[in-house]
Amino acid sequence: MEFAELIKTPRVDNVVLHRPFYPAVEGTLCLTGHHLILSSRQDNTEELWLLHSNIDAIDKRFVGPLGTIIIKCKDFRIIQLDIPGMEECLNIASSIEALSTLDSITLMYPFFYRPMFEVIEDGWHSFLPEQEFELYSSATSEWRLSYVNKEFAVCPSYPPIVIVPRSIDDEALRKVAMFRHGGRFPVLSYYHKKNGMVIMRSGQPLTGTNGRRCKEDEKLINATLRAGKRGYIIDTRSLNVAQQARAKGGGFEQEAHYPQWRRIHKSIERYHILQESLIKLVEACNDQTHNMDRWLGRLEASNWLTHIKEILTTACLAAQCIDREGASILIHGTEGTDSTLQVTSLAQIILEPRSRTIRGFEALIEREWLQAGHPFQQRCAQSAYCNSKQKWESPVFLLFLDCVWQILRQFPCSFEFNENFLIMLFEHAYASQFGTFLGNNESERCKLKLQQKTMSLWSWVNRPSELRKFTNPLFEANNLVIWPSVAPQSLQLWEGIFLRWNRSSKYLDEAYEEMVNIIEYNKELQAKVNVLRRQLAELETEDGMQESP
Repeated sequence: MEFAELIKTPRVDNVVLHRPFYPAVEGTLCLTGHHLILSSRQDNTEELWLLHSNIDAIDKRFVGPLGTIIIKCKDFRIIQLDIPGMEECLNIASSIEALSTLDSITLMYPFFYRPMFEVIEDGWHSFLPEQEFELYSSATSEWRLSYVNKEFAVCPSYPPIVIVPRSIDDEALRKVAMFRHGGRFPVLSYYHKKNGMVIMRSGQPLTGTNGRRCKEDEKLINATLRAGKRGYIIDTRSLNVAQQARAKGGGFEQEAHYPQWRRIHKSIERYHILQESLIKLVEACNDQTHNMDRWLGRLEASNWLTHIKEILTTACLAAQCIDREGASILIHGTEGTDSTLQVTSLAQIILEPRSRTIRGFEALIEREWLQAGHPFQQRCAQSAYCNSKQKWESPVFLLFLDCVWQILRQFPCSFEFNENFLIMLFEHAYASQFGTFLGNNESERCKLKLQQKTMSLWSWVNRPSELRKFTNPLFEANNLVIWPSVAPQSLQLWEGIFLRWNRSSKYLDEAYEEMVNIIEYNKELQAKVNVLRRQLAELETEDGMQESP
């Protein structure tokens, strides 16, 4: 298919663009295969370059011969184009609709994008499982790398290499995979060096109504326990939902077969409930006519902060089991690709200082989201404005980033990255020139040959010129476990995401710049103090030598 077939009118003159925080500007609108571009001949006006993949929905209005297209973006921005001529307006609208809903992944922009910057580091090879395993292997010999999934035959949503107990061979792993949903047998998610406890994750066991069991599964998860120790299984579904799953062939671990493990049910919502919550929240944030009661009522009715609380509470529970109880844990819901990953990754941010650095957080996203099989292509296909019927869309990753922001806000000096880093990850998960978030798992990415045909997001982010934008000036390395408050009054609406197109951040940005300048000036003064102290010490030493006979 040629993009030209979908572009009925490639350019229109005298189009007026309205967008947040900029004055209206008149210019020429151009449609390419991947971008909507508006350029103006006026001096000092910024061009609009909008990826078609960032368009969530469009509305059309007509007043006489003038047509208006309202473009609603996946990053929650709303843009208005006033187009002279009804036919041109209809052609532009239908072209945008076609280009923003392409079915084929290989027609998306990352396959056509060619970087204009020098590639210092190949991001596709920055966070390989072997490198992550080396961090653990110095502290323990109880785990090994398994290549049992090398051809993705055992579990299509797992990476080719996983970390498993050394005492369990690959044949046993194949049997366990047949007993777990989607073949997702328990694998190592995190090793706590302080006490040797671990977080594992998996899919639900397929016990069914007959109480089916798997001796190899029992042996695998028991291999993680120390002598005389108990472990915890955190199921991210309510007991009622887990019992309903059992009636459909799924289920949960029976106490009789896992006597050393205590099962805890912590209900975390998923799928359409989360998507509807996001839609309600964005609608509330965009409505400028609220009085106070109505705004607070709509914010509460969205349940967004309730979902944040549920996820953070479960992550804190997981971290407490590891650090305070000295117990290993297994986490799963149904598939083990959504709420499970929210909990395992947030628990690591609480427990592991490395996860709070820029590279450590990137490694966490690679390991616990991309390689672990979170279906980004399905979950991020639509955002808060799309009118078509939902299929698999759900803001699971955005909720995770929001939870990280809540912790960052409570511990502003413990993170090497800033809020802009989290916002950038949200934007690229939904629409990007990079191939990192394409596909639903490593198997799909392998078939698409993303490493050969697209650029990794990390290749761009980890360049010094970009890192400066994402570095937290308040950061001071904190090697302690951090315990966020999950009390309702401690959780706030993330204005940087949900209100950034509704009100200007000009004064906040100026205050931030001033803070950065003060910190830099303080560093300079500290350096001068250190130099003066050294000079004083040298002078005192010389005086002492002259006084001695």
